[in-house]
Amino acid sequence: MRNSKSVVLQSLSIFVCTSVICGGLSAQEPVADSDRARAAAELGGLDFTDEEIEALSPSLEDFRKAYSALRQLKMPNDVSPSLIFNPIPPGGSVEKDMQRPVRLTDPGEVSLPEDLDDLAFYSVIQLARLIETRQITSESLTRFCLDRLKKYDPQLHCVVSLTEDLALEQARRADEEIASGNYRGLLHGIPYGAKDLLATQEYKTTWGATPYQDQKFDYDATVIQKLEEAGAVLCAKLSLGALAMGDVWFREKTRNPWDPTKGSSGSSAGSASAVAAGLLPFAIGTETLGSIISPSTVCGTTGLRPTFGRVSRHGAMALSWSMDKIGPICRSAEDCAAVFQVILGPDGKDLSVSDFPFNYDAVENPVCSLRIGYHQSAFDQDYGFKEQDVAALETLRNLGHELIPIELPEMPDIGFILTVEAAAAFDELTLSGQDDLLVRQARNAWPNIFRKARFVPAVEYIQANRARTILMQEMNQVFEKVDVYVHPSWAGSSLRITNFTGHPSIVVPNGFRDDGTPTSISFTGNLYQEGHLILIAQQWQAATPFEDQHPDLQK
Repeated sequence: MRNSKSVVLQSLSIFVCTSVICGGLSAQEPVADSDRARAAAELGGLDFTDEEIEALSPSLEDFRKAYSALRQLKMPNDVSPSLIFNPIPPGGSVEKDMQRPVRLTDPGEVSLPEDLDDLAFYSVIQLARLIETRQITSESLTRFCLDRLKKYDPQLHCVVSLTEDLALEQARRADEEIASGNYRGLLHGIPYGAKDLLATQEYKTTWGATPYQDQKFDYDATVIQKLEEAGAVLCAKLSLGALAMGDVWFREKTRNPWDPTKGSSGSSAGSASAVAAGLLPFAIGTETLGSIISPSTVCGTTGLRPTFGRVSRHGAMALSWSMDKIGPICRSAEDCAAVFQVILGPDGKDLSVSDFPFNYDAVENPVCSLRIGYHQSAFDQDYGFKEQDVAALETLRNLGHELIPIELPEMPDIGFILTVEAAAAFDELTLSGQDDLLVRQARNAWPNIFRKARFVPAVEYIQANRARTILMQEMNQVFEKVDVYVHPSWAGSSLRITNFTGHPSIVVPNGFRDDGTPTSISFTGNLYQEGHLILIAQQWQAATPFEDQHPDLQK
């Protein structure tokens, strides 16, 4: 016996998806006959009797009319669904500590280098000390970064729009404020770049895609606003693969500074490339399914993917409302802390954002009390840079950590959650045929992904999210044993699982391949515990040289 009610509804959804693909939603198209309904049911692996098919077929036109009416509504990308994802699973809890002052490592005495080109790889914290002590002005530092962006972008293709006029205006304002004794903090006067899916009212926001290359908004994204309030200086809108996939955008492919014959990966392609090349001290990236971790790995930067719902996405292109996250790409873990403390927190516009404290204290450092796990089966496999990862584990043990072996839960095949949400976000692009304008048209590119999403029934989307709840509960059990776990950055299981469960992760460089390009190691932590991640990453970086090694752009 089959549960006829749920099965019939599922078949209806499959049928409507099929009729959209095959014939569109024209009001003139005749009602689908029973053969089409039967074919749609078979496509979904369902077996209906002739009587059941005859009973449901006349009702399909009602669905078609409802969908047609919905299509008449103009819903821009920034309209979010009424359903809001919460990464805290049923039965799980997050202790909400009080917010304490964020204390970073004191950089000591910092002075200008004899060769000013060396300034390109100073950390945010070092540059902040130079500006605070007025050894360099924000305007001078900003011009230095703008010059490097202009010089090296022709080989890296990481800049979509140079925001020079705005940058110089913000830098001069910062200098005036600092000279008058109004120093706002570590980011005051520091240049940065933003992934070009964040709205900036004075410049284009292209989303990396041909159909949107002239798009402008009349407001700034919340992240841009918060950075401006902190005194940071926006120098460039940085490249992303079209609609946040890969490193190919409407002009070019963004390149890896370590080997410009290769791409920088994506989709925060320009953010990672520009920071790795020393064009900017930090940049803002976003991640849905690896878009901070992957380019940071390829380019040798340190990237922080925060907990889902930590940073407002107001003004950011929506790809997946239940998965999109915004975070910093920097030279070091502590630089990530300096930026993260500025951009986090609710704004009343992105209702997924929760108000949890970010506690990081490098002075009274509790890193030795952290329980650190390692994803044992992932490290046991053979892969191209296992040697570097094994050495990373040994470094952690030498730092006094007893690594606890853990395994991650099996993840069900729920990847189509992202597919469906992305297709909804860009529904108009598909229906208008403008998806043909995107540079990439391969089988695994957005145009085909959006189309195939039409074959996912609403019932299956809901079922996948229920399976996601179980996955979240199982990950909650993992974090009953450890506070942080380390894993190979390539390990798709951890990357995929934690992007669906919303857990935070930080990726740091840990060596080089035989061809001279960087490798990395990743740390993943419990929900809203980015402070733990940064503590262990900072301790690891203090014991290793990799974040201080940089590409030679003169080659």
